[in-house]
Amino acid sequence: MPFPADHSLIVADTAALADAALREHAAATAALTPLLPAIADMAATLIETLRRDGRVFLCGNGGSAADAQHLAAELVGRFLRDRRPLPALALTTDTSTLTAVANDLGYAEVFARQLIALGRPGDLLIAISTSGDSPNVLRAAEAARRQRLTVLGLTGRAGGALPALCDLCLRAPADATPRIQEIHILVGHILCEAAERALSEADPSP
Repeated sequence: MPFPADHSLIVADTAALADAALREHAAATAALTPLLPAIADMAATLIETLRRDGRVFLCGNGGSAADAQHLAAELVGRFLRDRRPLPALALTTDTSTLTAVANDLGYAEVFARQLIALGRPGDLLIAISTSGDSPNVLRAAEAARRQRLTVLGLTGRAGGALPALCDLCLRAPADATPRIQEIHILVGHILCEAAERALSEADPSP
């Protein structure tokens, strides 16, 4: 079957789009270098929480919800090596709870309500919002602080309201949502690898 007449134009346009995306991604990852101490501080906080038998909760919306679930799975399952499971829970997965709370109390409460029920002092919340202004993520951070959880944030360059509610917050050095999300999952993977390495050395048996 022959390609349509505009096939070559689509290929050229997509190649240009991909080149621009790769350039933006490379610039954003390069701009992370000055933020390495902040990333290391977040990793140390995660490791210290897990060593104290604290639990990790994660939340976000849309792509950030997917990131929350992805990172929770890396901690509970495995990242690069076999080791004991690490206690992590994405607050984005229980559809009965999410819909009940959204219906009865409003969507802004869907994560906060779960933290009030499940969170305890010494646990940790990873709050993910590309804008830093997602109402339900902000409410989760507020609830976490009241419950005496540590709060780590992942947001974009603009920051929004989230950094003020966090103990530590990484602002991805990008403005476009796709680039911010790419930085978030990269940083999340670094955190998972650091935790896995530290805790596998402490307890090598899976």
